[in-house]
Amino acid sequence: MNFSSKLLEDAVNEFGKLPGIGQKTALRLVLHLLGKEQAEVAQFGNTLIKLKNEIKNCRVCHNISDYDICNICSAPKREKEVICVVEDARDVMAIENTNQYFGVYHVLGGLISPMDGIGPSDLTIEDLVERVKTSEVKEIILALSANMEGDTTLFYLHKKLKDFNIPITTIARGIAFGGELEYADEVTLGRSIATRVPYENTLIK
Repeated sequence: MNFSSKLLEDAVNEFGKLPGIGQKTALRLVLHLLGKEQAEVAQFGNTLIKLKNEIKNCRVCHNISDYDICNICSAPKREKEVICVVEDARDVMAIENTNQYFGVYHVLGGLISPMDGIGPSDLTIEDLVERVKTSEVKEIILALSANMEGDTTLFYLHKKLKDFNIPITTIARGIAFGGELEYADEVTLGRSIATRVPYENTLIK
């Protein structure tokens, strides 16, 4: 793509680094911003800078939050004895949108993926183990994407948690293998949460 301006090219290249944004879409976004008033563009930029500088991770569950403890962990009506383990904040949002789950969460910050150099120590697994040790937990739901990395992480988590003698369940496979939670429709994801099954039942005997 030929650009008449180096400034325009640089801006397009930066937008093009975002996931799912090709060069044509990046150009359209940049041109849209160019057509806005200076104050609107400044507000856009300042919002991103403020987000980066002030966003926190909840001290309890590691979800993205404005505060040290997120509004889910601090909500008095949530079932604190049920912990749903997810990959990242996008999965928390997806499950919350189903209105089928009323427990709390634990955000791993990724999945075990040796090919990508991500091991158990790169995730918040030990924090989860410590949380189970020090809290009254009645159930752990492993709600991870139905892919190779998700299954590897499920197996590892089960090994780490099984000695606590707490029911460990996993979401029902209404989601096709290879699918990611954030892209599942709300009805399917909600049904998968509601009809969760013991993790042991999913293992090949």
